[in-house]
Amino acid sequence: MFEKFNFEKSLDSLVDKLSSWLENIILNLPNIILAVLVFVLFIIGAKYLGKLVNRLLTPHVKQDSIRSITVKVLKATIILIGFFISLGLLNLNQLLTSILAGAGVVGLAVGLALQGPLNNSFSGVILSFLPELQIGDWVETNGYAGTVTEINLRSIKIKQNDNNFVIIPNSKIVDDAFKNYSSTNRTRVIVNCGVGYSSDLEKVKKLTKDTIADLYTQNNQEEVEFMYTEFGDSSINFIVRFWIDATKNYEILVAKSNAIIQIKKAFDKEGINIPFPIRTIDFSNNLNLNKPYTSSEE
Repeated sequence: MFEKFNFEKSLDSLVDKLSSWLENIILNLPNIILAVLVFVLFIIGAKYLGKLVNRLLTPHVKQDSIRSITVKVLKATIILIGFFISLGLLNLNQLLTSILAGAGVVGLAVGLALQGPLNNSFSGVILSFLPELQIGDWVETNGYAGTVTEINLRSIKIKQNDNNFVIIPNSKIVDDAFKNYSSTNRTRVIVNCGVGYSSDLEKVKKLTKDTIADLYTQNNQEEVEFMYTEFGDSSINFIVRFWIDATKNYEILVAKSNAIIQIKKAFDKEGINIPFPIRTIDFSNNLNLNKPYTSSEE
């Protein structure tokens, strides 16, 4: 086998091959330099554009993680575009086609494998730009209520009244309804109560409305609303509704507590009874305690 091997011929072929490569490099040197310059310019442009976008997002997006991932995705996209343009300048069309085809297959596989996390990530981006949900808001959603302490690309963190934290995936927040107590400065409070059947209902209504009006000022087009609702088992029940300044559930609870205290004081002062449930026991079988018990009565 070694006798048939011609070393000089192989060496000449290698030199011809290297010479051809060197000739191609020299001929394509302007394209190579241009491609490198274009790629470097795209990298520099991505850096400064990322800083500009981060500066523009800062007043509107409070979450650092959201701003960071947005800037990183933007920079990666710009650099990738620069990379493809550079390959085009080098006339590497076949290589460019192969890279794009491979990227499509890999992207499809990754998208199917990470469908849940990607859904939460996109939902997190949506939530970060929603003015209806911000850090510090008091919300009710998915059966939980509390203060929003964090919004990231996977979930939001809610601190409940018992000082425990609840982590809710972003997709559940986007797909489900949520109630934000902090979105408005004024909130209506509802208090339920009842008075005895012997009470003067007009007097009860006026006294209750005056008591609440003295406790909480009602703004324009706002008023203390009083309505009797039903004839209860032991009382005539009513509700009273009024407006307060509140952005958290705690403030609503405090206002309701104060209203109950003041209504009770006003009723006590005027002798108005707030009855509790009454049960009457009827002993229809009168027992003679003085009569001795005999076995014949069985």
